[in-house]
Amino acid sequence: MVPPDLASVSAISRLINFWNVNMDNERTSARSRPALIRYRNAALLACTALVALTPTIVLGQENSSADTTLAPIVIQGSGAGLDTDNDSKSIVATKTTGVGKMPADILDTPASVSVITSKEVRERGADSIEQVVQYTAGVVTDYYGSDDRYDYFKIRGFTPFTYRDGLVVGRTWSGIREEPFAFERIEVLKGANSTGFGVSDPGGSVNYVTKRPKSERFGEIYGTGGSFGHRETGFDFGDNVTEDDTLSYRLTGKLQRSDAEYDYSQDDENFIMGGLTWRPTAATSLSFVFDHLDKDGTPSSGGHPRGTDLDRDRFFGEPDYNYDTTNRNTYSVMLDHDFGNGLTFNANARYSKSDTGFGYAYIYDALGANDPTGMVDRNYFGSDKSSEQFIVDAHLLYETNFNDVESRTLLGVEYNKFESKNDSFYTAAPAINWQNPVYSGGPGSLSPFNSVANDQKAKAVYLQQDLTFFDKLTASIGLRNDWLDLRETDRRTGTSASGDFSEFTKRFGLSYKLTEELAAYVSYAESVAPPSAGTEPTLGTQYEAGIKYRPDAFPALFTASIYDLTMENITTYEAPTYLPATVDKIRHRGIDLEAKAEVTANINLIASYSYIDSKIVENGGSYDGKRFAQVPEHLASIWGTYTIEGNGSRGDMTFGLGARYTGSYYFDNANSRKSDGAIVFDAAFTYKIQENTTLQVNASNLFDEKHIANDDDGAYYYNPGRAIYATLRQTW
Repeated sequence: MVPPDLASVSAISRLINFWNVNMDNERTSARSRPALIRYRNAALLACTALVALTPTIVLGQENSSADTTLAPIVIQGSGAGLDTDNDSKSIVATKTTGVGKMPADILDTPASVSVITSKEVRERGADSIEQVVQYTAGVVTDYYGSDDRYDYFKIRGFTPFTYRDGLVVGRTWSGIREEPFAFERIEVLKGANSTGFGVSDPGGSVNYVTKRPKSERFGEIYGTGGSFGHRETGFDFGDNVTEDDTLSYRLTGKLQRSDAEYDYSQDDENFIMGGLTWRPTAATSLSFVFDHLDKDGTPSSGGHPRGTDLDRDRFFGEPDYNYDTTNRNTYSVMLDHDFGNGLTFNANARYSKSDTGFGYAYIYDALGANDPTGMVDRNYFGSDKSSEQFIVDAHLLYETNFNDVESRTLLGVEYNKFESKNDSFYTAAPAINWQNPVYSGGPGSLSPFNSVANDQKAKAVYLQQDLTFFDKLTASIGLRNDWLDLRETDRRTGTSASGDFSEFTKRFGLSYKLTEELAAYVSYAESVAPPSAGTEPTLGTQYEAGIKYRPDAFPALFTASIYDLTMENITTYEAPTYLPATVDKIRHRGIDLEAKAEVTANINLIASYSYIDSKIVENGGSYDGKRFAQVPEHLASIWGTYTIEGNGSRGDMTFGLGARYTGSYYFDNANSRKSDGAIVFDAAFTYKIQENTTLQVNASNLFDEKHIANDDDGAYYYNPGRAIYATLRQTW
């Protein structure tokens, strides 16, 4: 293959010129960022230098060991036994770690798991985790409308916990919005499974698999522009540093300058990630990855007055008090070693430090437009949080055969230390005339109404065992015990509360191959989520049965499952202050159907349908028998692509079209306010200009469908409007 050095340098140079020209455009926000501009140019120039200077390496053949009776554990860039190299080429994954830290064939796994590969993310143009998962069965998104602080989605009706390379990150609610470009794949597990990765809620969990260096030369660079003044450039490339493949590097980055869809908004991001992988022997891989995430945005439009139908771009907050910032540094170390004879060792450790904050004014007036004065009440709401986490996990995996029985045993330990300080601010703001808004400025200095310091230490030991009989029946067992040492300090009064918990969770599953292509399974799983100090942990249980079909004729996976899950001691958050409140028990019973198929070389298809019967169980309580908020009864989606192969000077053309249906749901647990069902369409078009050069256009909410995604009894929040982006991408 011809080295792409000169072409790559030329492409990067053009993107730098594009970036510099467009950065001079006026911004809606008055804030200037000269330091970040210098950082941007330095990063792009460094990228140019690395591509230009990276030598072309002739890769050697990997050694094979055909004498062993066991399938060898392949030390890959994404963990022992999990090969993610195909994720950039196919929408259908065959293996997953989404059920636990033991890589497993999805067909044999007695659980419902969906894998969104990097190819699917790229084709759909998904630039947030919320967009990544919105075509996944059992997942509801966009239920909070024009609130951009977090990734708002639920799995089987509950907010999920997230993990990165098997190490817990936290809940999506109140968490950091992750950058999808950092990951090879996103694995979505539906249902309870604390024995897999640890603390979680029973609805499901999400595991992000970090991009790591590969033992080959590869790369891409792209530039994107479009709606709301959006300008973005990104790169992802790597190569071997040494000729014997023992040392490889990877550099990934994204820089974005944009507004949001409402006035006085901003959506800027700087992301950089670098990794080194050392392979001293064919059996050992040690990776170090550092990433820096810097977001500078705005949290919300402030809502729209109830009883109105105004354009989405109308702003009723305060321009001088309207910020949403994230600054996080993460250091990860990942070690894989194959001892031979079926025994492998894996250890992952991560240290992260983050500072986040937001502040904004929002409408909270039940009368809304019905007030004859035209004035609507507002509140100021803000938060400043700093956190620090160190987490390490180590486990041994042993695989062996006993005549017609295959055994896989995983034994591991985990330690997690998490510290945080969080100040919350809430007070009344001046009312505003929604017909003729006049802004009054920020609140000045605010005293926190809540100031909490958390110090959490968690230790765990876990065991996972899979036994496969006659290559037909797989019995899976997971056992885990978590010891939680929690301490919470009220920084205003100096008082503290503490709690020590020992929680044992288990999972049992059976999977039976009816044929080589068709498997049926049943499972029982438990979950436990850490509480606030002084309260009981949140517990969950789930019973599930399903079938999976993976045809030999073409890459595809079809799944169907039914489940019955219960969550106890659940904490909910409702307007206006979103302080925690506890509900005794919530029971969800449902059906999930999902298909991912590369039907032909020209046609790809993703489809899903979900039904959820939701019920709050609170004997004698005011919510007893009600549906849980933001849980629609029906969900459905379909996404398909069709490729017309090139002819002569014309390159390949790929057309994509998708539709997402969200049924009606209640905005509150009292079931007093309800949404309308809605269908949103998405589209994509990709043209291959040259062998490694493509032009891609993505449109979300193609027909600009508008509906109320959230009514918190104080304001309306609409679903995201139409957005169109064009991307020019060069790969090598």
